Amino acid sequence: MMIIATDAPIDARNLKRLAARAWLGMAHTGSSASNGSGDYAIAFSTAPQLRIRTSDKSLTRHLELLTNDAMSPLFQAVIEATEEAIYNSMFRATTITGNGHTVEALPIDRTIEILREHRSMK
Repeated sequence: MMIIATDAPIDARNLKRLAARAWLGMAHTGSSASNGSGDYAIAFSTAPQLRIRTSDKSLTRHLELLTNDAMSPLFQAVIEATEEAIYNSMFRATTITGNGHTVEALPIDRTIEILREHRSMK
């Protein structure tokens, strides 16, 4: 599950667009989001002006929201943050055993060696 949280004042439509960008970050790591992967992304904003207060009895509200043209830097940030989070989780994972199966942790030294051979890292 990919969770995108921001304090930017974004409406529901642009939050949906923001969540969709997490898939691009996931794709950067080599994932094809194959059938049965169970992956999904959600996004929400903590911007104070978006909160609905029960004490507010007004029939209308005026909000300042980011426009579509302001979204591109946020899209890029979500892509990069998602990719980085996936790599971080892969490098921090430990070997686990359960239900008669063992999944080995990523061999970090060998992985770094391969990445250096392919000039994917310095």
